[in-house]
Amino acid sequence: MRAFALAILLALCASWFAAAQQPPKPDQGPEQSQAPPRSDQHKDRETETGESSSRDTRIDVSPPKDDAKNHPNSGAAVSETQPDTSDVQEFHPWNPYRANKDVEVGDYYFRRKNYRAALERYQDALVWKNNDAVANFRMAQCLEKLDRPEESVTHYQEYLKILPEGPLSKEAQKALEKLGAAGKRETSEKTPAK
Repeated sequence: MRAFALAILLALCASWFAAAQQPPKPDQGPEQSQAPPRSDQHKDRETETGESSSRDTRIDVSPPKDDAKNHPNSGAAVSETQPDTSDVQEFHPWNPYRANKDVEVGDYYFRRKNYRAALERYQDALVWKNNDAVANFRMAQCLEKLDRPEESVTHYQEYLKILPEGPLSKEAQKALEKLGAAGKRETSEKTPAK
């Protein structure tokens, strides 16, 4: 008896589940159906709108007939077959945030007296921001500590070129005077006295 009741209950559940999965009947209007519309129940899109969404329908993107006359140099900007006639010669990476981080890490190495590592980080900063005044100044200090005064002078001068009245300009001037005097002293010691 129990098995019979369980079989009837299962049959009722299965028929209810099957009825719920059936699509709405054609005589039901959209207001009677709660389910969203399905793509397999609609007519073909081409017959509804008169347009095709296939790849066979192409949009004409060719330039107008008088485009070359109205815009004579526009083809050089997009042409891959012509040689480069634009003003852009090369691209440089630009990331001031990364340059600041490189300067920060370089300062850490500089405080630890690891001048080679600091120099590399300052050079990296100049890759990401080529006119970074602080990186040039710190790089000059590292080069001075590494006993490379000629290179140090160029970076002190670069700092002064970028920020002539900057916060470190007095230090840069003093360093240039010291390095200039040291350079003159070294050349006078190397030349024999007559």
